[in-house]
Amino acid sequence: MSRALRVLAAAAAAPQAYARLRSHGSRHHVDSDAFRPADAALVLGARVWPDGRPSRFLRQRVEAGAALYHRGLVPLLVLTGAGSNREGLDETAAMARTARELGVPEEALVLDRSGHDTRASALNARERGLHSVIVCSQEFHVPRAMWLCRSTGLEVQGTFPDVLARRHTAIGYVRELPATWKAFGEILRDRGSRDLPH
Repeated sequence: MSRALRVLAAAAAAPQAYARLRSHGSRHHVDSDAFRPADAALVLGARVWPDGRPSRFLRQRVEAGAALYHRGLVPLLVLTGAGSNREGLDETAAMARTARELGVPEEALVLDRSGHDTRASALNARERGLHSVIVCSQEFHVPRAMWLCRSTGLEVQGTFPDVLARRHTAIGYVRELPATWKAFGEILRDRGSRDLPH
């Protein structure tokens, strides 16, 4: 690889590398004993099938939140996603059904139907008066989600389920490079440079 290509590759990966470095030590597999109690689990939305079933990734996220609840680490699950996604489906309704199936009581569920992207979910959690959250998503998504949460003033930890060896997982890791650049731009635009490395 030429020097120019190496420089280009490093630049492309820089925001993701920073997000991973910054979240190191605060993101753990869902079975870890390293978590501190938090105000809520922030369970991020994902694809829902036309019949209303959650996709495998979405179910994993809800399972992670439910596990935190049952371990007494969080008193609430904030289920955040699109109330009407591109297919007209309600991600949060599918998440709530899954959480109830997993034994989480109705009173412990908070539905945020305006969590159309990760930053909106973080901002909405902050506006609800939450101070600390454990973000629940896939491993490839957690570092960026934590960075966005931190940029809104939330104290944040992150958790992820087992990494599935499948094509969509590989795609997820690749997509995080431009997605983390987008997050970087959002943080610069909305919050200035206070959350950036000095």
